[in-house]
Amino acid sequence: MDKNFEGKQFSGVIKFTPPLYKQRYEFVKDLVRKYKPKKVADLGCADCTLLWMLKFCNCIEVLAGLDICAAVMKEKMHRLTPLPADYLEPSERSLTVTLLQGSVAHKDPCMLGFDLVTCIELIEHLQESELEKFPEVVFGFMAPSMVVISTPNSEFNTLLPGVTVFRHPDHKFEWDRAQFQSWAQDTAKRYDYSVEFTGVGNPPAGMEDVGFCTQIGVFVKKYSQTREPVQCEKPTEAAYKTVFKAVYPSLKDEKYLQNAVVSEVMFRAQIIKRSLLDRLLSEYEEYNDDPTERKWKLQCSVNCFSEDFETVAVEKSMEPFVSGNVVYVPLRKIFSFPTVSQLCGTFEKFCRLVIGKVTLNSDCSAVMLDTENENKDN
Repeated sequence: MDKNFEGKQFSGVIKFTPPLYKQRYEFVKDLVRKYKPKKVADLGCADCTLLWMLKFCNCIEVLAGLDICAAVMKEKMHRLTPLPADYLEPSERSLTVTLLQGSVAHKDPCMLGFDLVTCIELIEHLQESELEKFPEVVFGFMAPSMVVISTPNSEFNTLLPGVTVFRHPDHKFEWDRAQFQSWAQDTAKRYDYSVEFTGVGNPPAGMEDVGFCTQIGVFVKKYSQTREPVQCEKPTEAAYKTVFKAVYPSLKDEKYLQNAVVSEVMFRAQIIKRSLLDRLLSEYEEYNDDPTERKWKLQCSVNCFSEDFETVAVEKSMEPFVSGNVVYVPLRKIFSFPTVSQLCGTFEKFCRLVIGKVTLNSDCSAVMLDTENENKDN
């Protein structure tokens, strides 16, 4: 018996592992991993489960979900909200997630420019008038690079106990493979797409002739320069209502980038400061191990160490030093760490991001840190 099929084929119970809906979503995720679209729209997104799964795909920068029922989307849309961790450690990519209420039979300019459009178990819920308009809206108007459409394969229904007409009471039709492929091929030809067929939910051994439980068509737009594209009316007014929008914190936003850079600067500067002061103290440890005199020793080490550096310009050195009660950590020293340089790209941009956000010396070439706290700690 097939590994995706559990139970005896005549037991009256068919259970797919993983569940059939997860197989459909994993199919989409595999396509995303392969083709790396930046803008993805899920039509008939329902409870937003597919959108939630796709938000973790690092290639995606724009996610949009459309459904006729706002209440269904609102039940689980909180899963699409950024978490505190997203603000603490912003991603390098940008991500905007939008949920829209509306019909796939209507056109809205907000749905233009997508790389991938998914329609998972959607078309069988459409009225005949909506199904007639669906190809023009998706393939003619939206015209994404790729469209994925899944729908039940009615030939499989004989293996599903209790199914007499359709699998769901809201289904308006269910096609066999020949019907779906005929519709898909006609649509692809009209709008200059190619289409390939596959599916998920394998039948039990010995009954392969019924095909997959869910049949899938993958449409890819042709980019021939010799054929005139199908002309579609471009609406200027919005047909959909926005019910949710989330903009994730991103290092592409300079506000979040600056916060990340400043945090990294202070982290590195404190480590350098601690290392320097520990080294200076250790130089005098061999002479006196009395903890009560460590404050005096630190001041002595500071004075001795700083005498040779008072007149040296900080920007000419990559090494930190102490003068009086202040530790100077050159910005170039901090910028030399890969985690910092990768964030900023250039030293000039690095300086621009930290100036005014951390305490710098007069020529803005070094971070200034007070040694007094160190003395108190010791």
